Amino acid sequence: MTLASHPSHAFLPYPDAPVANAASGPLAGLTFAAKDLFDVAGYPTGGGNPHVLAMSGIKSTTAPTVQRLLDAGAAFVGKTHTDELAFSMNGKNAHYGAPVNGAAPGRITGGSSSGSASAVSNKLCDFALGTDTGGSVRAPASHCGLFGIRPTFGRISLAQTLALSESLDTCGFFARDIGTFARVADVLLGSDPRPLPASPRLLLAEDLLRLPTAAALDALLPVVGGIEAAFGKATPVTVADRPLEDIWWAFRYVQGWEAWQTDGAMIEQYGLQLGPDVAARFAFSKGVTEARFEASSVIRRAFTAHLAALLGDDGILILPTMPDIAPLSDAAGEELETYRNLSAQTLCLAPLSGFPHLSLPLAGRAGAPLGISLMGPAGSDRSLIAFAEKLVAALS
Repeated sequence: MTLASHPSHAFLPYPDAPVANAASGPLAGLTFAAKDLFDVAGYPTGGGNPHVLAMSGIKSTTAPTVQRLLDAGAAFVGKTHTDELAFSMNGKNAHYGAPVNGAAPGRITGGSSSGSASAVSNKLCDFALGTDTGGSVRAPASHCGLFGIRPTFGRISLAQTLALSESLDTCGFFARDIGTFARVADVLLGSDPRPLPASPRLLLAEDLLRLPTAAALDALLPVVGGIEAAFGKATPVTVADRPLEDIWWAFRYVQGWEAWQTDGAMIEQYGLQLGPDVAARFAFSKGVTEARFEASSVIRRAFTAHLAALLGDDGILILPTMPDIAPLSDAAGEELETYRNLSAQTLCLAPLSGFPHLSLPLAGRAGAPLGISLMGPAGSDRSLIAFAEKLVAALS
């Protein structure tokens, strides 16, 4: 059985093309996949849409981030499905279907890095690249029981990668275990420009803990207790500098404006046939005015300054990743959209600020995983993962 024919439906059925990797290096012996937004020589880049795939052609060069992994000795095994144009968070593609959640079959993977999360959770590769604009690594990480990071904005190159939102897009990655995750982080992140101290100050996002369901909160609070038992009491803080819904709308307007600048001309020129949910988001995006974008950018800057002051140079914020475990795969579209919008009220905070946000698979309920998150100041990504390594060891 080939990976493309595996029942997980994680991989695209592209013809195998030889992709050379170094014979030795820090990632030697590990296999990886890349979301079908990254260019890989010998493959097309389809972006989850048949028209984009038809216009792609076979790429002659490889995205620098993919190449770094190859040069470090990791072996590339294929390209994974993405939600259409990376503008969804459910993992269901109207053209190609939905990958299977390896940690909770019968529940959605989340998206838009759906195939990458599916591939890792189904143990088809050791780690995988995704992108995160509004939650597209962190949501699948929580749903599929994986470690997943949205790094500091601009920390990992997105050259030769299909864009969605210029000031929000980031390159993240998934792994099943913290050891593999840390090895990949060493290659892609290197040393922190702003490392955290050996004993960081812990903060608990009191206002964000109101968003999870009662059942999810019951699953998360014992993990918070375990963190505090190992590293000291966390100080309760209010993360939002205004109503969370106002911050979320600012994010929606910024993302919508930029998404239309990126893809609007292509959608209209070539008459792209989009899935209903993605089409609705682009219709909303087309209607966002520059004045609305500028007003939302003012809110964004104020919130970022507030969060930067809260975290300082030594703070780690503990917060929920998602409001609950993954919805069932057969959930109605309206139910999924409601869940997405609630999730975004927490997930939008890292994109707006540009700060790193790491989801850890340390909780669960009803037989399904549930992530808990750590957020640090800009440039503290590797330190955040080092803290996670200590945390996993302390809780194991």
